[in-house]
Parts: sequence; C-alpha cells; structure tokens
Amino acid sequence: MKKILQNYTKQELSTMIKPAFRAKQIWNWSYHKYASSFDEMLNLPKALRAELDAEFTLTPLKMLLVQDSRDGSRKYLFELHDGHTVEVVLLLMRDKEYHEDGSVKHQERYTVCISSQVGCKVGCAFCLTAKGGFMRNLTTGEIVAQLLMVKKDNNIEANRRLNIVFMGMGEPLDNLDNVVKAVEIFADEDGMAIATHRQTISTSGLSAKITKLGAMDLGINLAISLHAVDDDLRQTLMPINKAYNIQSIIDAVKAFPINARKRVMFEYLVIKDVNDQMSAAKKLLKLLDGIKAKVNLIYFNPYGGTEFKRPQERDMLRFQEYLTSRGLHCTIRESKGLDISAACGQLREQEKGE
Repeated sequence: MKKILQNYTKQELSTMIKPAFRAKQIWNWSYHKYASSFDEMLNLPKALRAELDAEFTLTPLKMLLVQDSRDGSRKYLFELHDGHTVEVVLLLMRDKEYHEDGSVKHQERYTVCISSQVGCKVGCAFCLTAKGGFMRNLTTGEIVAQLLMVKKDNNIEANRRLNIVFMGMGEPLDNLDNVVKAVEIFADEDGMAIATHRQTISTSGLSAKITKLGAMDLGINLAISLHAVDDDLRQTLMPINKAYNIQSIIDAVKAFPINARKRVMFEYLVIKDVNDQMSAAKKLLKLLDGIKAKVNLIYFNPYGGTEFKRPQERDMLRFQEYLTSRGLHCTIRESKGLDISAACGQLREQEKGE
C-alpha cells in the first residue's frame, strides 16, 4: 500500500525526498494548490513525479456523501482505504458581508469539525458514534486530509484562516500522537498556516493525557466534554468516568497551560429531564470555581432510536442566566444542521443501514 503524503511533516519529507528543497515544492502543491496527483506538479522533474506516484498517495480519502443544510453547514462522509468511514462537518459561522459599493467587507468565517478515530472507545450513552463500536485510530494523514478535502471542495483559498475543532468521531487524546502531529502540520507556515490558537482539542476527560498534552505546551485550546456535575450521573452517561472521575479532570485542567486571552471550554450537552435542572447549574458553578472557564450549553440533537430528548428553550435560557449572572461565561451553542444528519455518527450509521 502506498504511503500517505499527509502523514509526514515538511521536515520529514525533506529527509525522504532528494534534493530536500523538493519537499517544500510538493508541500506547496498539496496544501496551497490542492493537487490531487503528482502529474500536476509541473515544476518537478518527470522522473521524480513517477517515483513519487509509485511511493505516495495524495488522496487517502474518498468522498462518499455530502449533505447541505439550510444554515450553510455541510456534512461529509469520507471512505478510508480499508472501507471504514468517517465524518467531517464544515460549519458556516458567519456569512460573507459586503460594503455598499459591492466590495467584500468580511469573508465567510468557517469552523471545521474533524474526526480522529473510526468509531470511539468511550461509549457515551447519548452518542451515536459509540453505537458502531471502535475500529481503529486514524493516521495523521487521514486526519489532515479531512481538512484538505473540505477546503478544496469549498474553494477555500489556501491563505484563508479557519478554525479547527477535534470534536468529530473519536476521542482525540486516545490517538494523541497522531493528533498532535496533525496539529503541527496544520500550523506549518508553508502549509495551511492555521495557528495552534485556532485549533481546539475536545476530550471526554482522559486526565492523564490532558496532563501529557499540557506538558507539550502547544498553544492549542482545550475543551472538556463534561455533561454532568456528579460522578453517578456522569458514569451513567459516560462510562469513562469510572477511570477518570470529575475531580481528576478538574485537577488536570487547573494545571493546563492556557493563553492569557483564552478560556478552557466546558461542553455541557443538555438533555431534557436528565441534566437540565437548576440544581445542576448550581453544582456546575461551584465545580468550576477558580478555573478560567467558558461553558457551552449544547442542545441534545435527537436521532432515531435514542431515549434522550431535546431540552426546552426556556430551561436552557434559565440555566444560562443562572451561570452568567454569577460571573461564569456561558453561551448556548446554536444548533446547526438540524435538517441534515448533523449529530456525530448519524450520517455514517444511516449509510451503513441502507
């Protein structure tokens, strides 16, 4: 099987391809011009192009399905070399704006939600990804290629900045080495140049690996999928809490290096009659005391066969108001893609069932 070009940093490629300056040229063709074959790289000698084509692939993913939402979101299902599939979501966070004379005032603002594993080991009760079980980790190249293909498919220029969130399928810290290497490749100034402060790693709370990630001091943002404020409920929703309880997560977060202008994000998926009570809001406020935190309240996004229900808007607003009125930065994340298979794992499961 051919090597995936996106598995390698620019420095690694420069040691594999001679002369070394060719690596930067290849990098430019791949990440700036979105080349899908080595034949397109016309400033490379024909013999080298043939050698590269025999050894590497530029396209480790195949686009199987795309769903478009009315709100501008796009959900992708990509197939890997072994037939497994992963999902990626392009979120339109802000529309393009124009001046009165028709010139562009602001470009669109995008966030891309990428996957790190085929399936997931964590087994959260509310997550559709967990239903399919865990298959394998994605390689660095399979992670990087997700963003590359989404940018190419949407004609997003190489120099356009966007935000990356490792919040798709899988637990990123369970695939730490490949995720960290992908962060490095994304941030390379000669490539996509997406600074680490534009990248967010979301974890279900692997305390020991949060500590390990923190020691690397990459400058990335950290998001914690909390979803409950006491161990009994969290263990029911997230079995991983048996190994990494809430206090261990809080301790690891307090030691995590955070940019002075940033906050640790705590994701709180609100489920009707499960964790939407005011008693939970009060416990959450106490739990996060002393942490420079931001809480994202997320509406549970229902899917076929789930027992959980979407919360009432009034309960979400009341929960938010309680936290913000007491000084905890809290937002309600706008639900996107409700008219498509937006819940993580939904598109993949639908395709498998057909």
